[in-house]
Amino acid sequence: MKHLVLGGVRSGKSAFAQEQVAASGKPVCYVATSQVWDDEMADRVRLHKESRPSEWQLIEEPIELANVLNSFNSPDQAVIVECLTLWLTNLLGLEDEERLEQEKAELVKAVEAFQGDLVLVSSEVGLGIMPMNALARRFGDEAGTMNQLLAKLTDRVTLVAAGLPMPLKSQPFNDQHDYFAK
Repeated sequence: MKHLVLGGVRSGKSAFAQEQVAASGKPVCYVATSQVWDDEMADRVRLHKESRPSEWQLIEEPIELANVLNSFNSPDQAVIVECLTLWLTNLLGLEDEERLEQEKAELVKAVEAFQGDLVLVSSEVGLGIMPMNALARRFGDEAGTMNQLLAKLTDRVTLVAAGLPMPLKSQPFNDQHDYFAK
C-alpha cells in the first residue's frame, strides 16, 4: 500500500501518517528529510522524535531520498517519509537544476517500484494566496506538481485539516474517470 498524506502546517498530517504506518504491523523506517538550521527547527525535530515509537529505525536524508527508498524496498517493510516538501526545499536550496530534476525522477521510480507499505507526507501549499517572490512561487509550483504526480502513483491519498483525515483517493487513479457521470 502506498499512501500520500497531505495537509498544512499543524494540520495533524504527521500524527495521522504515523498511525497509518504503525498499523501495517511491519518494521518501520522513518525517513526524516529536514535539516536543522535554527533553534525553532530543532524544537520541531525534537517534538517529532518524541511523537514516534523508539523502535522505529530513523534515517536522516535531506537529498537522496530515492536511494533510501530503494534500500528499504521489501514487501516486509514499512517506510514513512516526513516530509516531501522539506525535501523539495532542500533540493531547491542547492540551486542545481540538473540535480533537482534527477532527484525528482529517481523519487518517482523509487515510489513506483516500492513493494512494502509506504506513507509519504507532504504539505499542501496551494490553498493560500499567491506568494510575492519568485522562489516562493517556484516552490508552490514544484510542490503542487509533485503532489499531483505522487497522488497518481499512490493507492491512497488523504488530506488532513484540523486533525481530521479526509480521504481523497482510496483506489488507483484513472485519468479517464468522469467525475460528473452518475
